[in-house]
Amino acid sequence: MSTINSITERDNALFEAGIKLGALYHQFSGSPVNMGTVDSLEKAIAQSISVQPFVENITVRIDRDMISARLNSEFGYCELEGRMLDVTLYMKYKDIMVKASLKYDKYLDYPLMKIEEISNIR
Repeated sequence: MSTINSITERDNALFEAGIKLGALYHQFSGSPVNMGTVDSLEKAIAQSISVQPFVENITVRIDRDMISARLNSEFGYCELEGRMLDVTLYMKYKDIMVKASLKYDKYLDYPLMKIEEISNIR
């Protein structure tokens, strides 16, 4: 087995993007939410991730139709699920800009994280 020793800026940028989205997903899944708190939860998620190193911009949208469909009739809230999230993250590591996303994929029935774009900004 041969070892490749040269880790590139691109490799690190992609790793950082994945870490940011994974942290977001696992930190906020299960958060209580209802129609009255969804705006503030979107803002809290975006602000929490935006202070992390290398984050240039992040948008967070939570699917309000899914919230409405899952509201507990007795208590009036539900838990945030990964499938409710639509996140776009831009992060810059050195000379590399990465656009990554977290979106529910209906075909896979899974909240999929993926790299949308990679560019060298030199």
